[in-house]
This record gives sequence, structure tokens and C-alpha cells, in this order.
Amino acid sequence: MAHSRLKFGLSWGPRQIFLLQFRDIVDLREVPGRTEMANAPLIFTYYIAAPVAKVWNGFVSKEANQTIFMGATFEVDLRPGGAMTFSGPGKDGKPMRYVTGEVLRVEPPKLFEYKFGMGDGAVMSRVKVELIPESEAVKVVVTNDSFQDDDPAYAQNADGWPRILSRLKTLLETGKTFRPH
Repeated sequence: MAHSRLKFGLSWGPRQIFLLQFRDIVDLREVPGRTEMANAPLIFTYYIAAPVAKVWNGFVSKEANQTIFMGATFEVDLRPGGAMTFSGPGKDGKPMRYVTGEVLRVEPPKLFEYKFGMGDGAVMSRVKVELIPESEAVKVVVTNDSFQDDDPAYAQNADGWPRILSRLKTLLETGKTFRPH
């Protein structure tokens, strides 16, 4: 567990390491002076061999998002305070909202920041997408943070972002993508 936390950028002090090593012996909720450890930020870096404008479009266009998310309808108002939604058919075939979000910052074609949550967005986290042009590719850094401690989306996002970014990279570099698992 310490390795996965360190991988995501959380620095551990001696007290946290000690408590982590003995978590099975003591109930950490009963340790005097214990403070809650927040979920570490999820940070993903990819390199996409495409012009920065094309990579930007991959994150914000309805068409690219429909391809990446297997037909889900993507709507976004690219202004601070603007709404962002993904919707489509539920398991019962009826329309449903998959994701609800709000745009925080937009600096085309280098920065897109928003908060989002599953369903109606009652519990949200923040996402910052940074695009840095390099000689033959664009460095894409996605940071997903500001999770509530009990947010079930944390584990889903830790698993989901690499899949999403791999699908986007494949789409932008080849014109097609692969089906999700």
C-alpha cells in the first residue's frame, strides 16, 4: 500500500509509516491525535504524437468524447462555471446522467480544469488537464485530486484514467480506438 500511495505523490512521515505497518494490530480510529489522511492526487502523464490543437479537441469535443466513451453524449460549456455532462442509456435503456461537472478554468489549448462527480455530481473531485507541446508530441498531464475521503470514485478513477488516456492517445494517433474492458 505504501508504494501505491508514494506512486501518486503522497509523502509519508515516520508516524504514518509506523501506523501503516501496524494497521492490523491497532484500530487506527482509536489512536489519540490521529488525523485523517486524504486520498493522494492521481497524476497521469502521457505523450501523444499529434498537434496540440488536435489533443485539445480530443478532450473537449463532443465527437472525440463520443468515440472514447462508446457513444455517450458529451456536453460542455467551455466557460468558468459552465456545465459539463456525460449521459446515455442506463442498464434499463432509459436515459441517465453518467457524470455531472462544472468547468473551473479554460486556457485553450493548454489548460482545462473542472470538477466532476458520478451521476448527479453530489460528490465531486477536481481534474486539471495540462497540455505541453514538445518537439514531436504533446505532453499530457492529468491531475485528479480534491477527493473526499470516502469517495468511491477514487478507486474507479485510479483505474479509469489510464484506460481513457490510452483510448484518447490511440484515437488521435491512428484515427480509431479500442473498446473498453
